[in-house]
Amino acid sequence: MYETRRLYLAVGERVIHMEHPEWGVGLVVEEARSTVPGGMCMVRIEFADGKKRVFNNDMECLDSCWYAGIRRHP
Repeated sequence: MYETRRLYLAVGERVIHMEHPEWGVGLVVEEARSTVPGGMCMVRIEFADGKKRVFNNDMECLDSCWYAGIRRHP
């Protein structure tokens, strides 16, 4: 039986990092989900500082991007 994940971000969404405002606004450029039960769910975000960073996208995990400080940007 496959578990249902609560995903936080989707490709194309704009975000900011609450603890690193110097990174600027980011854009979710990739989302990947494992097909293996219990596997990872990741998003790749390209920030205004030119760097791409990867975060866990599963809201059920305590190390998800929400808990890391990622918030949607209007």
